Amino acid sequence: MSFGLIEKELGMTHVFTPQGDAVAVTVVDVKGNQVVQVKSASGKDGYNGVQLGFCEQKPQRLRRSAKGHFAKHNATPKKKLAEFRLPKGVDAPESGLILGPDAFPKGTWVDIIGKTIGKGFQGVVKRYGFAGQPMTHGSMMHRRPGSIGCRLTPGLVWKNQKMPGHMGAVRRTVQNLQVVESRGEEGVLLISGAIPGPKGSFVLIRPAVRNPAARIAKAEAARASAKTPAKKK
Repeated sequence: MSFGLIEKELGMTHVFTPQGDAVAVTVVDVKGNQVVQVKSASGKDGYNGVQLGFCEQKPQRLRRSAKGHFAKHNATPKKKLAEFRLPKGVDAPESGLILGPDAFPKGTWVDIIGKTIGKGFQGVVKRYGFAGQPMTHGSMMHRRPGSIGCRLTPGLVWKNQKMPGHMGAVRRTVQNLQVVESRGEEGVLLISGAIPGPKGSFVLIRPAVRNPAARIAKAEAARASAKTPAKKK
């Protein structure tokens, strides 16, 4: 069982199952993940965690403090750093260890964390799917939101009112995606469905918190027990 990896989104494609079905997948690059620092609950950190580094960085582009941090933990300079908590029962790796696609074999259920594509300032029609105002008969409203309150009661604009504003570029987690293929030689994972962010963005992958495999097995066991006739006394 792995605790997580940093990955880079390469794009989308599709693969065929043995039954001939086409499955849309996102290709992510995970090769070169390196353990930079291991944190321990018994030490000054107070919890068990692992800091990973991904994507090589030129040393001259780092501050002295960052260079010292990587050198102290026997790791090479990295562009992206991320920290993962160690689940119970998972042994802490050694600093400098290189991780790859083998951490998530085929069939593993995972969660993907990333930042969605930014779409700039948008109106309520695009941002929230408003129907808009009449487009004919002299209407001058068209794509405007309309009334947002009343001057008498309540005499204010409520908080969280749906208004035009910045859209996208927010942190999102997509749960329960499955690893369709784990290609160790190429250093990539093929994950079912779409994940947050544009091509070239960094995202995080971790084991699924709400693993559907356990629920599926539990449901099948319940169905099997229901079909089994009760023994007569």
